[in-house]
Amino acid sequence: MSGKRLHGVMAEYAESDKLLAAASEARKLGYRALDAYAPFPVEGLDEALGLPDSPMPLIILAGGIAGCATGYGLQYWASVLSYPLNSGGRPLNSWPAFIPVTFELTILFAALAAVFGMILANGLPMPYHPVFNIPRFSLASKSRFFLVVEARDPLFEAGAARSFLKGSGAEEVYDVPE
Repeated sequence: MSGKRLHGVMAEYAESDKLLAAASEARKLGYRALDAYAPFPVEGLDEALGLPDSPMPLIILAGGIAGCATGYGLQYWASVLSYPLNSGGRPLNSWPAFIPVTFELTILFAALAAVFGMILANGLPMPYHPVFNIPRFSLASKSRFFLVVEARDPLFEAGAARSFLKGSGAEEVYDVPE
């Protein structure tokens, strides 16, 4: 690692339970800049890493409200303000007739907000990440579990992080260059 900046120290585990225990222990020791990679969702890992709640429910709600307001507002503007037609004596603002379009635009805007919100919340697109420099990291999508203590953590010291990860049951510990 001479001359290269360090992104962090990464440990490889064969079992999800060891990853979960190591992540919990790292949080207890005070590490806050942690990241974990697993081939499938691990129950309780987000709590062990101390991840905040997802912003997605609020993003989707905002998209749905915007779609509802757009659908109803567009029909109100067209039927009442821009081109009022009195057909059969019904009121110009006949809200029951507005429900199908309002509902459809609510669903459409909420779905679009979910897609684009997920892309932004996940930091995508990300064509490069420093963990890709570790050859065995390709197993993160197949059969192995990885925990990274990042160098941006205030408590990070490479030797101490390596010692902790080796003592946590890791099969292998790697330095991750930037």
